[in-house]
Amino acid sequence: MNPAETYILKQPEKYREILMYLQLIIEKSINDLELKFKWHLPFYYYKTKPFCYLNVTHGYVDLCFMKGTQLTQHQDKLIGENRKLVKSLRYWSLDEINKTVIHEVLEELKVLY
Repeated sequence: MNPAETYILKQPEKYREILMYLQLIIEKSINDLELKFKWHLPFYYYKTKPFCYLNVTHGYVDLCFMKGTQLTQHQDKLIGENRKLVKSLRYWSLDEINKTVIHEVLEELKVLY
């Protein structure tokens, strides 16, 4: 098992469920992603460049998008909070996840690479 998967599996159940579901959505949405473990986080690379990552912090799971500030769709859902490049979608529970929103953000992000 790689360190990124270990990170996910070692999280408390509440976060592990969210992370695993997000992992499934991400991997089904975009082909040719490579899951690495960078900066102590599960990090997806696309065309050898950082694409998005998963982070458990402050009681929620953050799905963070590199080049997120260049995204135009779903600005009402993306959170930037003093970040120069990254925007994210935040989830406190599994039922908050909207697969369509994630898929559309990932597709838009893909075009930027």
